[in-house]
Amino acid sequence: MIIHKSKYGYDIHAPALPGCHSQGATEKEALKNIQDAILTYLEMEKDELKGAEAREIEVAFACSG
Repeated sequence: MIIHKSKYGYDIHAPALPGCHSQGATEKEALKNIQDAILTYLEMEKDELKGAEAREIEVAFACSG
């Protein structure tokens, strides 16, 4: 989690989940709110990916130089 304190309270982001962020008046409240946001995010992803197939691939990076 990325937590940023501002004059309005705390902003908190989950970098691994694009667009998943929340806030709170206190750090404790912001952490509670991000938990709810993460659960909602994952529930939405589950619905969107229903019936989808997941595969792993290997990616190699070659650097010339």
